[in-house]
Amino acid sequence: MIALTTLLLALGGAGGLVAQALHLPMPFMLGSLAVAALAVGLFQHGQLRDYRFPMRFRTFFIGLIGVMIGTQVRPELISEAGDLVLTLSALAVFVALAHGGNFLIFRRLGGYSRATAYYAGTPGGLMESLVMGERAGADLPLLTAQQFLRIIIVITVIPTGMSLWFGHPVGSAAGFGPDARQPVTPEALALIALAAAAGLGLARVVRLPAGQITGPLLLSAALTLSGVVDLHLPFWLIAVAQVVVGVSLGLRFSGMNAAMLRRSVWLSVVSVSWMLTLGAGFATVLGWATGLPFLQLLISYAPGGVTEMSVIALSLAVNPAMVSLHHVVRILFTVGFMGLAEKRVNMEAG
Repeated sequence: MIALTTLLLALGGAGGLVAQALHLPMPFMLGSLAVAALAVGLFQHGQLRDYRFPMRFRTFFIGLIGVMIGTQVRPELISEAGDLVLTLSALAVFVALAHGGNFLIFRRLGGYSRATAYYAGTPGGLMESLVMGERAGADLPLLTAQQFLRIIIVITVIPTGMSLWFGHPVGSAAGFGPDARQPVTPEALALIALAAAAGLGLARVVRLPAGQITGPLLLSAALTLSGVVDLHLPFWLIAVAQVVVGVSLGLRFSGMNAAMLRRSVWLSVVSVSWMLTLGAGFATVLGWATGLPFLQLLISYAPGGVTEMSVIALSLAVNPAMVSLHHVVRILFTVGFMGLAEKRVNMEAG
């Protein structure tokens, strides 16, 4: 298991380097994702048949991402509190509209059952969607494929679109300031790791939503704002985090056959197009109302996973703390709405 995990991460890192040489956006995440997906396609019935990516390892790296985002929290974020009330409140409307549109896409275009269409269309809350969907009698393989494809397509389209917009690849080492290329002392690395472990422990005790990232983020932010620590973000650590996230996502293709992918991918493209268009509309209106940058709001409303969108914001230096906050709230709204509607969906499915 350890040897296979090491090999997959090494291949993922090599894929990231190739993607960087080809000037692709977010090269280490998308390159490693592509390599892992290719490995699944070639070896899922062989060497990878019973393989599962070690989730504790992934969780620790998500904690590291949380710590790195926490170091970006500045007192200026408090001055944006009035704007945040508006942008966070608008997420409730976004979630309702996105979910409603997705339900119609999967029900009318895909021909899915009501339960499958409902839970496949949630714009967040992946694990909760799978649990509630299975309880409602949804087609679990299809539901799983749609939820993971939502995340994968969003994290592919957003950096690619921004690269076309800016005219150069985003999320590579070239996009970071001089601090990201400075050496990091072993003491600083040890402090980052310790903060991640402590934040993960705090999240479990307090039961924070999206605790894998929010616990370390809050702890690191508190340390940063107190002036106790002043850590800068080395690019290589962000690149490694991208590889871990990319490989673990690429391996999610395991168990999906060609027919399922053909059916799921085009529906996901339609669904993601709807949500990104809707998010761009919200970003435009909210940008006009608050003066916040359009790009920052667009990433905040793009319906990828919390971890994946936080990595993108961190890699692009687009106020990652604010972006992470919006994605956590998006998931809270989604899960809350699912809970309110669960009994009705289960009755109609029955």
